[in-house]
Amino acid sequence: MIHKPVSRSEAKRLGKPGAYRLGSAAGQGTERAGPPRPLAPGFSRPRHPGPASAWLLAAVAATILVAVGALAGWWFSPFAAGVAAGLAARAGDWRPRASVPCVILVTSLGWGLALWALALLGNPALPAAREIAVLAGLPARAVAGIGLTIAVSVLQGLAGLWLGRALAPRPARD
Repeated sequence: MIHKPVSRSEAKRLGKPGAYRLGSAAGQGTERAGPPRPLAPGFSRPRHPGPASAWLLAAVAATILVAVGALAGWWFSPFAAGVAAGLAARAGDWRPRASVPCVILVTSLGWGLALWALALLGNPALPAAREIAVLAGLPARAVAGIGLTIAVSVLQGLAGLWLGRALAPRPARD
């Protein structure tokens, strides 16, 4: 291997900008990336298609459907409501910070209404809830069993919301 002697001027350039000639090692014909796009905070209210009353009516209808599904024995009704909410949220350009609380409210109220209706009809909902709590290792209280049931319905709804948002295509941006 042949070593070329280093001149004194080259030794003085070491550590200075341009001394290592790294700019010429870049690929030829490629563009350099421009500066990043500045952050545009959105302080205005997001615009969603349709009036707010239509969205509220849809939430009430979903709550009733979850309750009727629970009374019919369809334990997966919160998941189905979550999938529908995910599809609607993607179509309406709702962010998760708006759609997640809606799904939590719809699924918990739906199953709560179903359990309340069962108790009003004379079914042994409270003793069954107490037994569910004992079997799950929770305190022997009906509130623990009802809370566990509602928590499972909320988790099903959130999983459905995630799947619905994943399946729906993103809306076109202007």
